[in-house]
Amino acid sequence: MTASIEIQNVSKRYGAVTVLDGLSLSIKANEFMVFLGPSGCGKSTLLRMIAGLESVDEGTISINGERIDTLPPGQRDIAMVFQSYALYPHMTVADNMAFGLRNISLAPEIISERIAEAARMLEIGHLLERKPGQLSGGQRQRVAIGRAIVKEPKAFLFDEPLSNLDAALRVRTRVELAQLRNRVKSTMIFVTHDQIEAMTLADRIVVMNNRKIEQIGTPMEIYSRPASRFVATFVGSPTMNFLSVTLKETNGFLSANLPDGTELRTAIRAASVKPGDHTLGIRAEAVKPANGAGPTTSGTVDVLERLGDRTLLYVRLKDGSVIVAEDAGSSRAAIGDEVALVLDGQRSHLFDAEGRAFNPEEAEHG
Repeated sequence: MTASIEIQNVSKRYGAVTVLDGLSLSIKANEFMVFLGPSGCGKSTLLRMIAGLESVDEGTISINGERIDTLPPGQRDIAMVFQSYALYPHMTVADNMAFGLRNISLAPEIISERIAEAARMLEIGHLLERKPGQLSGGQRQRVAIGRAIVKEPKAFLFDEPLSNLDAALRVRTRVELAQLRNRVKSTMIFVTHDQIEAMTLADRIVVMNNRKIEQIGTPMEIYSRPASRFVATFVGSPTMNFLSVTLKETNGFLSANLPDGTELRTAIRAASVKPGDHTLGIRAEAVKPANGAGPTTSGTVDVLERLGDRTLLYVRLKDGSVIVAEDAGSSRAAIGDEVALVLDGQRSHLFDAEGRAFNPEEAEHG
């Protein structure tokens, strides 16, 4: 059985400190939803409130239309996978996976069937008689996931399950989780501060910051149409470039003038933008060394990052600001070079003084 989850106007406080403030969110049945944000933004607290490990001060949480925030954790039909694995060290893998099922007096043959199926999915059948101390970090994490799978819950909750793994193992386990998501048809909520995990795994991402939701969208919506400067900064590597600009109207659309006078025509309708201070945002892949086409600006290469398939150029412009441009992996640029850059204004973003974005789609639809 799977579940849709409805969170309505939920708040959480610890004394005088508000951790979540009137947050609302709908999670669809069978959806893989990722809560993404920096440490302290409230994402793990929200997950623990769904699980019943933290109380709800205001608002409601429902699964399939039935309120659960008043129920104890054991009655919510939810399985949680923790960052710390939380395996019993004296038990075998099989016994760790069976423990919760034995506590509810499930028939032994059903327990065996569920363990065998989970072990097959996770490729840990050869580990069933080992104890946690005999396993690698990645194997322990798979056992923790298996323990959740055998419960056949309405929803799975993952609390930064990859953060204890080394870099190479994180990549491999992330791929395994993506594959598992296709085999286990269930609602899943995954908490992380790692944008790569979010972009790889999510059907939709909830970007959280400072007690609230900044944006909800698919990975490419979050990346291509950030709703705020915070989202544009937090998602994407390298982070988005930001430049102070002056604006004018050209045939109903905005043109942005850089400090050196370079004019960029954007895809944002002039009528949608209120007067005031504005910042232009543009990602590195929309800034390239000039080949004679398009509006250009110029500066000096301060830093080079050679990443194999591409090279990032950190270019100091005439006004002292730095912009990151993307060049080919075989780039011949060197530190100290004077380079001309072409900026794709059609792929630029505009943010007001409060950090809210004016995106082309928003402008088109008012």
